[in-house]
Amino acid sequence: MDVHEYQAKELLASFGVAVAKGAVAFSPDQAVYAATELGGSFWAVKAQIHAGARGKAGGIKLCRTYNEVRDAAKNMLGKRLVTLQTGPEGKPVQRVYVETADPFDREIYLGYVLDRKAERVRVIASKHGGMDIEEIAEKDPEALIQVVVEPAVGLQQFQAREIAFQLGLNIKQVSAAVKTIMNAYRAFRDCDGTMLEINPLVVTKDDRVLALDAKMSFDDNALFRRRNIADMHDPSQSDPREAQAAEHNLNYIGLDGEIGCIVNGAGLAMATMDMIKHAGGSPANFLDVGGGASPERVATAFRLVLSDDNVKVILVNIFAGINRCDWIAEGVVQAAKEVKLSVPLVVRLAGTNVEAGKKILEDSKLDLITADSLAEAARKAVEAGKAAKQ
Repeated sequence: MDVHEYQAKELLASFGVAVAKGAVAFSPDQAVYAATELGGSFWAVKAQIHAGARGKAGGIKLCRTYNEVRDAAKNMLGKRLVTLQTGPEGKPVQRVYVETADPFDREIYLGYVLDRKAERVRVIASKHGGMDIEEIAEKDPEALIQVVVEPAVGLQQFQAREIAFQLGLNIKQVSAAVKTIMNAYRAFRDCDGTMLEINPLVVTKDDRVLALDAKMSFDDNALFRRRNIADMHDPSQSDPREAQAAEHNLNYIGLDGEIGCIVNGAGLAMATMDMIKHAGGSPANFLDVGGGASPERVATAFRLVLSDDNVKVILVNIFAGINRCDWIAEGVVQAAKEVKLSVPLVVRLAGTNVEAGKKILEDSKLDLITADSLAEAARKAVEAGKAAKQ
């Protein structure tokens, strides 16, 4: 799960990481009020979306007057911000963050990531702040400073000092940087983070070290014990279909193809998508109905898949173990009748109660296409999709 910049900064500040003063606003007038409360004469107005590269897309504006603050907020709120990380559809801006824009001397990159291959937390830093980590790695890979944290002891002070000295900081700045590096690690660890990026981490003229921007992602499976973080979830930043799927405990990811997939099991879903590509088609989604798919959940899955206007055919591929084919068949029949199916439907059933499932489909008199193998089902789905386009 991702959170907004202002939420990440609230978490970091609670662990002792220094951040600039700021306030969130949901309207232009609130943005002006926030600027007056913060004081000063120079502010940054930042669009709050779950994506980076906002500055290049006009999502960050520096303002010197209250009128400029109001205009910046007005131009952002209610719009969709398209950045290099959002894709062409962009993300809606429903709130802005107004922050004091303190002058600074240097920008640094600092990041923490859960390295699943090493099964360790990896700390990454660079002298080149304000750039995407991919850009830094491509242009100057030797500039990356990396430390792998031993989980039994955690990040140590001497490791943080080594990072700070390699960043070229002076003695006074090193002390502040070590405190920031250690406290940010504690926030990452104690909140079950999977990614924390402070970019840029800035050094001010009076040798303070501030997190000028922050992005955090968290382990969804740990949110049950992090209710304060779970409450930060913003559904507007997710695909509405994915949000709807989560409400019904369905695993759904929207794609850009034309063959809607309803499958039980993540591995089988991936194999189904691969087979569709192999047959010359393109999957419209990843959808795993899970091991205990009832007829009601299958019907919900149908409605979810059909909410994508690009879907030209639906492929149901079920290998029943915990599930039962007759349950799935009942769900298929129920869904087809409820949603008044208008696209070709290809069904492949195998496993527990497969014969009973096939009989239910046959007795339903539905106009559907059956298949005995995954390869056959994928081929028939691609053929049906091509026919539907003609």
